[in-house]
Formats: sequence, C-alpha cells, structure tokens
Amino acid sequence: MSLINEPKTNRGKETLEKICKSAEELFSSQGYYNTSINDITRMSNIAPGTFYIYFKDKLSVFKYLVDHLNHVLREEIRDNIKDCKSRYEEEHEGFKAFFNFLKHHRGLYKIIWESQFVDQETFRNYYENIAKGYIKRIEASQEKGEITDDINAKTLAYCFIGISNFIGLKWIIFDDKPVTDEVIDDLMKLFKNGAFNK
Repeated sequence: MSLINEPKTNRGKETLEKICKSAEELFSSQGYYNTSINDITRMSNIAPGTFYIYFKDKLSVFKYLVDHLNHVLREEIRDNIKDCKSRYEEEHEGFKAFFNFLKHHRGLYKIIWESQFVDQETFRNYYENIAKGYIKRIEASQEKGEITDDINAKTLAYCFIGISNFIGLKWIIFDDKPVTDEVIDDLMKLFKNGAFNK
C-alpha cells in the first residue's frame, strides 16, 4: 500500500513539501515518539484534516520522509558525479556531495537511526537502497580494472558507506564543522593506498 496520496496540483505539492519540511525538523529535533500530527500541522500552518489528505498516520509520513531523503540524497550524488572521468573522481565528488547534503539536513542521522526503533524495515531499506547502486558501480569499475577485484564489491560498498557515515557524524554533527577538502583527500588516500605499511 502506498504511503502517500500523491498531490495532483501545484498547490497540493507545495502543501506536501511544507508537511515534509516540518516533519523533518520536528522528527530530528524532538524525535518520532515526541512529535504529534498536530505538531506537524501547526508548524506547517495547515488544518489538521489537511494532513490526512496526504497521509493516513504519523508512521506513513515518517516512512515517506526517510524514503524521500534517501531519494534526494542519491539524486544529488548522481548529479555531482555524472561528468566524472574516473571511478576515483566519482568517489571524491560523491563524498563531497554526501557531506554537503548532511550540512543542509543535519537531522538526517537522528531520523535514520531512530528508524531502527520505529520501523526496522525502513532503517534497513535506507542503507540497502544506497548500497544497491553503489555495488553496481563498483562492480562496473572492477570490470574496467579501476578498483581491485580482490575484494567483494558489496564489502567495499558497505565499507565506503560506513566510513563516510562516521566522518559526517564526527565533523558535521559532533563538531559542527564542514568536512574539508583535506579530510576528503585523506579518505581518498586511505581507499587508494590502504592504512598499513607493507
């Protein structure tokens, strides 16, 4: 069953955007369980009944929001790597796009990690949807000889996702600082050269 009744008009799309923006802000600041539909509609400046034109309940808007953020993140990364000439350059620009997205969606971590306790399938799908395309791109690069095929593509994809996840957590969330080009260059050195002296 669909999570949302898709709007057909521009006005409806604007209302949906307001609901999602308010839900993102409230879920990230107060958490899922401390946020009510009335909180969302009040912040969106809409009547409570308007919410139910789009969503049947709070869980539906939460799941839709996670899926929407996931989609927008992957689109931004795709847009930023489309003109890259090598896999190495794609990784570099992909990391920049990811960290820039986090800078503008700081609450993403709280929303995603809380989803473990709200809806396990939503939490799992968030990371698996990111990994799915990543694995395919790594496999394609392995076939071209750009990335070693001594390491399984799925293992590499989840390593890259995990490392970038925690770099973003440390710099953007814990320290409230941007992830600098120097940090991204260090990441790329790690992936290119490894961490251990032979």
